[in-house]
Amino acid sequence: MTPQNPEQFGVCSWSLRAKDPADMAAKAKAVGVKNVQLGLVAHREDVGLVHGVVEALDKEGIKVVSGMFCTDGEDYSTLEAIRRTGGVVPDQFWDENWNRAQVAATTAKQLGLKLVTTHAGFLPHDKKDPTFNKLIERVVKIARVFAENGVTLAFETGQETAETLQMFLAELDQRGATNTGVNFDPANMILYNMDEPVGALRQVISRVTHIHIKDAIRTKIKGEWGQEVVVGTGQVDWQAFLKTLADGNYKGFLMIEREAGDDRVGDMRTGKAYLEKLMKA
Repeated sequence: MTPQNPEQFGVCSWSLRAKDPADMAAKAKAVGVKNVQLGLVAHREDVGLVHGVVEALDKEGIKVVSGMFCTDGEDYSTLEAIRRTGGVVPDQFWDENWNRAQVAATTAKQLGLKLVTTHAGFLPHDKKDPTFNKLIERVVKIARVFAENGVTLAFETGQETAETLQMFLAELDQRGATNTGVNFDPANMILYNMDEPVGALRQVISRVTHIHIKDAIRTKIKGEWGQEVVVGTGQVDWQAFLKTLADGNYKGFLMIEREAGDDRVGDMRTGKAYLEKLMKA
């Protein structure tokens, strides 16, 4: 058993909406963390700050400990839109996304990172689905370029059930992509109305290499998004979540992510304080 502790906390760089490296360092310090997951390519609200970031963070005693790369062409306007456009699924963006993956892998190596996360996209629930093999082949190709750079690639949860994710990971293993794992985001499972977070975590804990700390409220209208909220005010059972991590001997980072609201630094501080109390209980 490995009780979770505050030293594991970090913050996702894109949640800070930083203007420059110094701004990122100041905001990360304000959240009260010593670890950062860095966006390695530009995406949505993250301009993809890389150059000068390590030095700026180091001055504040903060380290970049993991990376993230997003895919091009993603449309989060509706659940149906992201189902069609998320991850490496769309053919029209594959060339650009393959290029992004290669850039992210080499950048991670240059920064000395051993772990990078991404979204694969909506995973087919059935191996007989005509898109299954194409998606697997693309993911294997991406995983290999990360392996060549000594990096583990973790896929973020939310767009599939735990059972589908297990099947997907087993298939990757069979095809030699053994440098893969899970970036578990409990809120995503609620936002996408896909699964129950704690139960899903228990099923995949042996493959979890990274955690996103985020909370949400499930939608009551089928086909619509849930609502992201401040950690501790949503439907994630955080006490059970932390216990499951402890029981599974999870020793990785707990990266606080906030993608909604106008006071993200304040919201992340609030969420961090809430979890720290649970850790002491």
